[in-house]
Amino acid sequence: MIKWYKETIIPVNIEKIWRLFELENIQRIMPNVIENKVLEKKEGVVGSMYQQKYREGKRVETYIVEDLEYENTETKKHNKIGFTLAKAFEVEAAFTLIKVDENTTKFIYQGQNNGVNFLGRLLLKMGGQKNNEKVVTDFMDLVEAEALKEV
Repeated sequence: MIKWYKETIIPVNIEKIWRLFELENIQRIMPNVIENKVLEKKEGVVGSMYQQKYREGKRVETYIVEDLEYENTETKKHNKIGFTLAKAFEVEAAFTLIKVDENTTKFIYQGQNNGVNFLGRLLLKMGGQKNNEKVVTDFMDLVEAEALKEV
């Protein structure tokens, strides 16, 4: 299992950053997600399901994403999602925004990737923590870069 927790301060209003996580804007921060289709929308968001298609090189993976936790207040925005990828990995990821002031937001990205079978565990070992840290850092840098375009 690989776990991650990383936080950064972005000099942008919390609402502007949160908009990047909306379905219609998700490709700005997750460019490899080529399709995001709502399967079931629940009141209060938790339990909502989406079919996502993700392109990795020439390969396209299709999987179902579920909203596991959701909070949307003036000072805190939080969404935790879960999905199984390629029948090999169970992934949970949480995005949390905390308002520091009108133009400053703390962004926390955390999660875990668990191999569900021999192949998944082997691939996680081979990919390793270092590769995962690069993926996490690249994602956070992209969120910050897109948020700064909103200013």
